[in-house]
Amino acid sequence: MDVASRMQLPYTLSHMAPLARRPLKPRAAHDGVRQASHLRALNLERVLGVVMDRPAPFTRTELIRATGLSAPTIGQLTGQLIRLGLIRDMGTGPSRGGRRPSFMDFNARHGVVAGLHLGSSRTRLAVADLRGDTLLHRTIETPPGRAPEALLASVATELRKLLREVDVPPSNLLAVGAGAPGAVDRTRGVVMALAPNLKGWSNVPMGAILRRTLDAPVIVDNDMNFAVLGEHWRGAARDHETCVFISVGTGIGAGILVNGELLHGHNFLAGEIALMCMGPQYVETDFGARGCLETLAGLRALAARWPHSADQDDESWIRALFEAWQNGDRRAARAVEETATLIGIAIANLSVVLDPSLIVVGGALAAQAPAFVGEVRRVVARIVPTPSPMVESVLGEDASLWGSVLVAMSDARDQLRRRLRRPARAAAVPA
Repeated sequence: MDVASRMQLPYTLSHMAPLARRPLKPRAAHDGVRQASHLRALNLERVLGVVMDRPAPFTRTELIRATGLSAPTIGQLTGQLIRLGLIRDMGTGPSRGGRRPSFMDFNARHGVVAGLHLGSSRTRLAVADLRGDTLLHRTIETPPGRAPEALLASVATELRKLLREVDVPPSNLLAVGAGAPGAVDRTRGVVMALAPNLKGWSNVPMGAILRRTLDAPVIVDNDMNFAVLGEHWRGAARDHETCVFISVGTGIGAGILVNGELLHGHNFLAGEIALMCMGPQYVETDFGARGCLETLAGLRALAARWPHSADQDDESWIRALFEAWQNGDRRAARAVEETATLIGIAIANLSVVLDPSLIVVGGALAAQAPAFVGEVRRVVARIVPTPSPMVESVLGEDASLWGSVLVAMSDARDQLRRRLRRPARAAAVPA
């Protein structure tokens, strides 16, 4: 048989005729039921989205205006959301000339979320409700010298303690935001390389380890990314859709928000300004010794410029250094001005690339020596023709923690909405 013959259709019209004469089956009655159920699920999700954004109790009339749905539909949907434990019936309020209005409120304690910021010396933990209001907040020492899995297990144990203290069963923990210093592959929840002051971290599946221990979804990201989200949500960067958070301490890093979206980069290195090479003379030297910004301007480098820092904790010698600088000590002035110049150059370079509407400066130097921010601002103004406003962090050391809570809260709310999209399971949303 030739190729053309083999390619002919195997069935002629006569072969298909018996199929054509078969009576058409009527559409199953349950198709209409399925469509109605799907529409109801979509409307449930829609109403819940409006409810979760309401900061105060509301009435059915307000929901009708916000959603465009009819009064009977709103009545049915709110009744179901009350039965599911997502809305609370607050009873009736005073009359304004007609029927007394019935008030409802989003049940922000339907579940809880947690945030954590893993630091080299201290780890910050928080448990919050579904509005992001903190129920309990604690700072613990980061266990030194432990392997990543053992360290994360101890952090998870502390987080479970917080849940017990606020009388929340582990099953009600809906999501966890976990921040870590260093490059993080957020899509896989893997810390690819942690800050050098935490040893032994390379390609650590932080998300999987915590998820297995806590039995809840975990969103892992760089701590500076969480910090810029925290400042944008509840700090100095509110209403700034393109902004930068820069932390200057033992480590140096940045979180970048562009048009309201986090900038991660192709290799998840966006904001790793600690790696900026600060001069051509450093290009050919070894990575560990070359002139990275953090090597030249981090807290350890500043301490090396100030000999009186020996045998003192960071807070003490930083305070003494800046007091000496403001009192005219030449060596203190040289240490501060060299460091401020390097940080200012880095911020100026970042400014002309991104042109943010605001730069927020945090970290140990900003917290303990506010005058340092003014010195950095002066350097930036000498380089950038129209520098972005530069302010100190409002949230301080808790900026990353607030960002982790925000991300966990957003994920938990998405979970609730997704569950309502499945009509057959809508009644199974856990309380």
